[in-house]
Amino acid sequence: MSTPFPASGSGQFMRAGRNVKVPAWLREPLLHFLLLGVLLFAADYLIVGRADDPRTIYVDAAVDGEARQVFKSARGREPDADELYALRRVWLDNEVLYREGIALQVDKGDTAIRERVIFKALSVIDAGLKLPPVNEKRLREWFESNRTKYDEPARFDFEEAVLAGENSEAELRAFVAALNTGTPGDANAGLRVFKGRPHANIVQSYGEEFAKLLEASAVGEWRALPTSGGLRVMRLQAITAAKPAVFENLAGVVLQDWTDATMAEQRTAAVRALAQKYTVKVEAPAR
Repeated sequence: MSTPFPASGSGQFMRAGRNVKVPAWLREPLLHFLLLGVLLFAADYLIVGRADDPRTIYVDAAVDGEARQVFKSARGREPDADELYALRRVWLDNEVLYREGIALQVDKGDTAIRERVIFKALSVIDAGLKLPPVNEKRLREWFESNRTKYDEPARFDFEEAVLAGENSEAELRAFVAALNTGTPGDANAGLRVFKGRPHANIVQSYGEEFAKLLEASAVGEWRALPTSGGLRVMRLQAITAAKPAVFENLAGVVLQDWTDATMAEQRTAAVRALAQKYTVKVEAPAR
């Protein structure tokens, strides 16, 4: 099955007639090429290379299998369709870099050491990159468009009262009622304390519905709240308000982040331009 990867812009490319947004964790500077590309897909070139046509790249079941295995080990679940496609895209970028490195003969002294060839090819590309002019106005605009990276989010302190053993919903709600009336707690109950948790962390740990209900709770009131792991007895203790970042306090950090992001975008564009020389064929998965 021949399915060429089309050209892409920064952070997005097309699949099956629609935009696919690359996950944020795949857009960090250099990580795109070196960490994910080399550590995830360190299989030897001969696994996926075909001697019949050096300008044809095959993305086969071995690539997908490696991607699924490493993704699951790192994140505890299988990648969805968009994530798998994004991982294929990372692998393809590195395969292009590897072949370009071989063509430039930067493999001298590094025979069969794939990551060094990729790094050298990327270094050649980096040498030709040039940052656009930057001033305070440009940096402020970039800061505002990436404000969530710098703003201090609201944080929540809360507690969980844990009953030993398996408990029905009725038992948990009775336990909540007892706690709210000041009745001494069950001797077998334990207390877990959580401090300074931002919304995103709460969602990741307990689910979106739980986060909304907890954040809307009255401070000091025990409630039986649904979580991704079942009903839990929780009490909101305090909320620390969000604190917007101030550009003047972070100007140096913003400049470095803008530099890294801009170089990463140019690097990606340069590699994707090189990829146009190749035909990419994706083998249909076995049924």
